[in-house]
Amino acid sequence: MKDVSQQLAVCSSLLNESSKNIRTHAYDVAVVGGGIVGLATVRELILRHPSLRFILLEKEKELAVHQSGHNSGVIHSGIYYTPGSLKARLCVRGATLAYEYCDKKGLPYKKCGKLIVAVEQEQIPRLHALYERGMKNNVPDLSIIDAKGIREREPYCRGIMALDSPYTGIVDWRMVALRYGQDFEEAGGTVVTESEVNDIATVTESPAGSTEGMKYPIAIRDKKGNEVRCRYVLTCGGLYSDRLSQISGCSREPRIVPFRGDYLVLKPEKHYLVKGNIYPVPDPRFPFLGVHFTPRMDGSVWLGPNAVLAFKREGYKVYDFNVRDFVDALSFRGLQKLVLKNITYGIGEMYRGVFIGAQVKILQKYIPELSLSDVIRGPAGVRAQALDRDGNLVDDFVFDGGVGDVGSRVLHVRNAPSPAATSSLAIGEMVADEVESRFAL
Repeated sequence: MKDVSQQLAVCSSLLNESSKNIRTHAYDVAVVGGGIVGLATVRELILRHPSLRFILLEKEKELAVHQSGHNSGVIHSGIYYTPGSLKARLCVRGATLAYEYCDKKGLPYKKCGKLIVAVEQEQIPRLHALYERGMKNNVPDLSIIDAKGIREREPYCRGIMALDSPYTGIVDWRMVALRYGQDFEEAGGTVVTESEVNDIATVTESPAGSTEGMKYPIAIRDKKGNEVRCRYVLTCGGLYSDRLSQISGCSREPRIVPFRGDYLVLKPEKHYLVKGNIYPVPDPRFPFLGVHFTPRMDGSVWLGPNAVLAFKREGYKVYDFNVRDFVDALSFRGLQKLVLKNITYGIGEMYRGVFIGAQVKILQKYIPELSLSDVIRGPAGVRAQALDRDGNLVDDFVFDGGVGDVGSRVLHVRNAPSPAATSSLAIGEMVADEVESRFAL
């Protein structure tokens, strides 16, 4: 089985495209954003349209380094989402496609399962409601188990009832994303890194040396002054999706507000405490899921995360700070309203982020043998949470175009909500359908 470093070596050619070589090239479709959604979509597009020319532009030195490389690594089964909703359908299909893709490409994963554990009587009705949702969503092999069943699956976990989802798994999503990129390049696509786009505009002249007239009327420029000409543009900007959308005249909303999730890591000598994913029963009063136990492909076990406002959109450390990101978030009425509606929850999340003993106390409800000495501070991720002006979490997909001539040739994926990694291949199909429909490819 290949680990991440081997995958990086296999995909190293993706990172060696010199930006100076793109000055004189023109493409049918340019995709901005080399995260897992952008990669899955551009892969799907080039497989459907092998005769067209595609280019992927990524601002970092490597692909899939932000949300795609800083996540729990879970392959979700589709339990939580409203039956019949787009999110539910994409997750269930995405999980199936993900397992099939990993099998086909020889990428390692583990179907270690998940228990959603009720530790209080008042949680049992919500647990049964989740079971009904999962069944309506056609999640495979779901069952309700009692305290004895919990101990059989997780010997150190305590609860009064649980929802057992053996179809849930784990994988290294960055490895998967890089393989999407490899597929794209092998199909003839071009990948350019270190290309931070700051302008998308129509032009009135043909590219230098071109004999094709105005076939490529869109110019994409990056901060280094490089220019790519194309017919159509798709942006999948993740944490910067709102700012990319504004370039083509779109509304500032929904706004992306970054939330950092800090994990604890179980010390190696305590890994025996956890076999699979152990999750809480979601509390509808709160905007985020809550802390959980997550085994990783490298053998480690992550505990968490909390959810606190990040002071930098790509800030994975407590003290990471960016003035523009900070002011942009705090001045947004939507965030102000969200904070007021969840002030107690938010204070608790910040407290548990500082004092990890408080985090451990919650985790002990599920594994009483866990102690403060068993954990250390671990990595963090930043979630691109879309908010509307009323402080509501935008929980569905948002597409946007823009105004004028540019707007008719640009499609922005402004929100691809969690679990976007699990759903990535299904999302790629959906976005490719949207691109074909809007641009008549």
